[in-house]
Amino acid sequence: MTAKQTVQQKDILNIQSVTNPVLSPDATEAVFIVTQIDEKENTYHAHLYHLQVDSGKSTQWTYGKERVSQPQWSPDGSQVAFLSTRDEKNQLYLMQAAGGEARKLTDYETGVTSFLWSPCGKKIWLTSTLEDGKTFTDKKEKEEDKQPEALRVTTMKYKMDGVGFIKEDHHSQIGTLDLDTEEITAFTNEPFHHSLNAISHCGKKLVMGVNRAENKDFDFRQPLHLVDLDTKEETTLVDEEGYFGGATFSEDDRYIAYTGSVRTFENATHSELYIYDTENQTTLNLTEGLDAPIGDAVVADTQQGPNPPDAVWTEGNYLYFQVTTMGDVRLYFADLEGSLYPASQESEHVYDYDVAKNGQFALAAISNPVNPGELYRLDIATGERKALTSFNETYVNDTILVQPETIQFGGAGGFDVHGWLMKPATYKEGSKYPLVVNIHGGPHAMYGNSFFHEMQLLAAQGWGVLYINPRGSHGYSQEFVDAVRGDYGGGDYQDIMDALDNVLENHAWIDKEKLGVAGGSYGGFMTSWIVGHTDRFKAAITQRSISNWISFFGVSDVGYYLCDWQIKADMTNVDKLWKHSPLKYAENVKTPLLILHSEDDLRCPIEQAEQLYITLKSMHKETEFVRFPESDHNLSRTGKPNLRITRLNELTSWFEKYL
Repeated sequence: MTAKQTVQQKDILNIQSVTNPVLSPDATEAVFIVTQIDEKENTYHAHLYHLQVDSGKSTQWTYGKERVSQPQWSPDGSQVAFLSTRDEKNQLYLMQAAGGEARKLTDYETGVTSFLWSPCGKKIWLTSTLEDGKTFTDKKEKEEDKQPEALRVTTMKYKMDGVGFIKEDHHSQIGTLDLDTEEITAFTNEPFHHSLNAISHCGKKLVMGVNRAENKDFDFRQPLHLVDLDTKEETTLVDEEGYFGGATFSEDDRYIAYTGSVRTFENATHSELYIYDTENQTTLNLTEGLDAPIGDAVVADTQQGPNPPDAVWTEGNYLYFQVTTMGDVRLYFADLEGSLYPASQESEHVYDYDVAKNGQFALAAISNPVNPGELYRLDIATGERKALTSFNETYVNDTILVQPETIQFGGAGGFDVHGWLMKPATYKEGSKYPLVVNIHGGPHAMYGNSFFHEMQLLAAQGWGVLYINPRGSHGYSQEFVDAVRGDYGGGDYQDIMDALDNVLENHAWIDKEKLGVAGGSYGGFMTSWIVGHTDRFKAAITQRSISNWISFFGVSDVGYYLCDWQIKADMTNVDKLWKHSPLKYAENVKTPLLILHSEDDLRCPIEQAEQLYITLKSMHKETEFVRFPESDHNLSRTGKPNLRITRLNELTSWFEKYL
């Protein structure tokens, strides 16, 4: 019998991500996507798989150097359409369910962003980003004929992390593609971004999102409109400050479900599930009594490209959707009379799903702290489940994985604080071990009962790992998630320190003289803040962080409004911005600090790291700075595989040196 191996940095090359389960119309078949890393190509490949639901037999349908996404069955179940990058840009492909080669349907300059089948099965609605005045089929200029061009900027939302600079004269448009002729007909052409949400089962109505405001610098609306396809007459479903989307029609077309959040607490506001009644033209907030957000707020590092529906209707006008709650993401059931309850179990992360139209079972992609994720059939009535895939079974069986222990304690201000503690993978009773505190980003995200390779890696090095959800985290009450706003470094810092004191008091195996702390984004801010306010940690690693809210205001893609939303201050109150900036407290830092940052990060630009590094160096502090080229804010999750491994090596090497 082969001995189990400890978790290694390169394990991300072996872990496969199982996502995008989509049931056929009769629910006897399904398709899904498996993403894995090609080490030689230093990239990700995502392929389409077919599943026989009853037998659990799966077959790979696509191969090659591509990333497949958004698979959808035709209304009669005879074909599957999907997007693929096999020719660089995402283009639309069509495959017969009976087998055969995929047929390429589009070759647009900017590719296809999203699509929906028309109920007739003879055409497909799609969106693509077009230059104003151009059509879907206009050919792009040859690369060798291009000259560098200046970019004129007149708006404040002119760049986006992971995207780059945004051209003001390019907008997302909707068109219809005839499958027989492959001719595309434009449905929209106004100089605004249009999103494709849903098409009624009768084929006569469409829900689209469009914000027609001329100046959107301080406009954060995504109105939804119900469009009559014959007359193009629009009925507004919702038009208020906040984001709304994910619309879907009930089976009888009377109701439209959609999700969204208003701006009561800015980006800390819980998402809700709304129902619009097309007959009475009334709207119901179906989850008003649920003090938890709709959707998935879990942060993890192995699930690639999940694309769960916002909600799924079943016969009888019942609904299923995800809810983030107490460290779990669970599938929930609701009806229009107000019934609301979980339809999946506790202590796991349902990160993707579909539900059979008769409501008898769900097909769900599920992870837990010791399993990266597989597809399961969940019987709705009995709660029974059956594993349908085993892509990560060998890895799980051959690897020492640590099951975290749940912790909970009463924090400051009357809040309960929830989190997890992992013992070292090499733990032996009576020995002492270092402890690393790992802090998530967001801050409006959540650590959860999900597989997290980085946590397992730290435990494999012989360290304990503490990770909690301090105030500001999603998954708890609205009051809890809002409590961090205007108080960065206050109650949230106290929650982390109280959690540390709690585990030190109750777990004698932790060596209190060998404590480390790390985090990224908001977690990077908090790491930098912590070392400026206490010297109890022997090593710290700050990643993709904010160090100076004053400069962040002008350089981040979201800075000019996020400062107001999160710190409750703008450039008219630089004293408050500076008060909450870790850079202000650099002189107090005694902990050796490693700074990791991506060069193409537009969310927390690298100048934030540069300021912190040079300031600390000028004060003769113990610090080093590692820059990651060709990487954005999501390096640790979706970055180039070799650089993800380098980052993990940097983490473990720094702690090994000082702990």
